[in-house]
Amino acid sequence: QVQLVESGGGLVQAGGSLRLSCVASARNYAMGWFRQAPGKEREFVAAISRMGATTLYADSVKGRSTISRDNAKATVFPQMNSLKPEDTAVYYCAAGWTTGRGQDEYAYWGQGTQVTVSS
Repeated sequence: QVQLVESGGGLVQAGGSLRLSCVASARNYAMGWFRQAPGKEREFVAAISRMGATTLYADSVKGRSTISRDNAKATVFPQMNSLKPEDTAVYYCAAGWTTGRGQDEYAYWGQGTQVTVSS
């Protein structure tokens, strides 16, 4: 069982930035980030491969988001810039064996961290 703990969420004004983080209890997993806005289904945001060589982004955040990892600390850092009110959601960290956009590719999930973007 892999434990994931997210942090870094909060309230930010539109146009601002947030750097989230996810600490895993085990290394060597592909890591993904997903989000769920009120009344909507959970959706893919970004992912990074086990060694960080491959990154994936949703079209909605591409160009204003980066994801990186520090394997020595088993931590992943999604950075989001130029935030918009529609980015408001609970953001979830997930760990799996493949780097992909599908939720079913990730076996372990964190509890989520709230991000609220005010206009």
